[in-house]
Amino acid sequence: MNCRVVVEAAVPVFDVSTPDEAIRIAISKTGEMLNPDLNYVEINMGERTSPAGEELPPAFIAADEALVALELEMTVFNVEREEHASRIARKEIGQRLENIPLEVIEIETLPDEDAAAEAESSSDEATADEDTTVDESDPTGDGESVDDSDSAGDPALESAVDELAVDTTEGDTDDEDVLPEFEDIVD
Repeated sequence: MNCRVVVEAAVPVFDVSTPDEAIRIAISKTGEMLNPDLNYVEINMGERTSPAGEELPPAFIAADEALVALELEMTVFNVEREEHASRIARKEIGQRLENIPLEVIEIETLPDEDAAAEAESSSDEATADEDTTVDESDPTGDGESVDDSDSAGDPALESAVDELAVDTTEGDTDDEDVLPEFEDIVD
């Protein structure tokens, strides 16, 4: 299962006079701390509201210092539960943003594209296997027959041809027995 996790961060900014300046500096500061390791994390302005429900700017300024609310969004792959995705996102982001409080505000489960693509490809392979027939008299597959009169009686050439001959039905079952299915590995 893949999840999109949104984490709210309270980023302190110093020596600022306007909310816009504080937001720009906070986004830049956060980007520097996350890159290059977590360059896939999206940084957006957070949303704040007053207790009365009134919308407030994401930056609170007092004495030329600001506390800016930012939303950090990342996708976490191959998790068991939403709680697992939450812990991974907080750990990955928290390791780079030292002394910045984080809170998970949203977790969204994404549709599993790999399972759908795998199911489609396996059904296509099964259809292709059923449609494919091997004509042993036509080894080139171009519809023309091969004249073996020149090579008849040459044991070295017959031995080489026998080594190159492949039984496709045995190859398919051997691969399945040797390699487990992807879904079995994931489980």
